[in-house]
Parts: sequence; C-alpha cells; structure tokens
Amino acid sequence: MSAEVRELVLRLARENSRWGYQRITGEMRRLGHRISPTTVRNLLRRSGLQPSPQRARLTWRRFLSAQASSIVACDFFTVDAIGLTRAYVLFLGSSLN
Repeated sequence: MSAEVRELVLRLARENSRWGYQRITGEMRRLGHRISPTTVRNLLRRSGLQPSPQRARLTWRRFLSAQASSIVACDFFTVDAIGLTRAYVLFLGSSLN
C-alpha cells in the first residue's frame, strides 16, 4: 500500500471518529482505492487508533470546546448561612443571543 493511501485512511479515521472499518473501506472505494476492511483494521491498530466506538467517545476536551461558546462565566462557591449551615453553589452564566 502506498504512503498516500495509508495517510488517507488514517486521515479519514481521525476526522470521522464514528466511522468503522467498513465505512472507511466504502469511502476509499468511492475515492477509487480498493482496500479491504481487514487492511484498514490492521493499519489503524498499528497506528495506535482504536476501533470506532472508542474513538467516538466524548472526551472532556471535546465537550468543553463544544460548550465554550455558550458559557460566559462559571463559578463554584459556598455560602455560610445562619445556624452554621453551608450551601454549595455552582453558578453558570450564559449569553442568550
């Protein structure tokens, strides 16, 4: 397999984390490259990429970057009240455009 095809398979897998071996194989065929799902699986495994369910998991970094545009302020604080009680407060302020 050429280095160009190898890089294309890896790029498809990285940019489309929900795609499995069969979907990547189908897209490669559509682009004019004939490659088997087993070859795709072996290539992803050698490159350290997990199968699609593990690649598709939402990480904290992805979650925060997706939510960052709508969260303007975030704070966590305590309020001491009369009677020695303490309330824990999580404040999220957002912009409603």
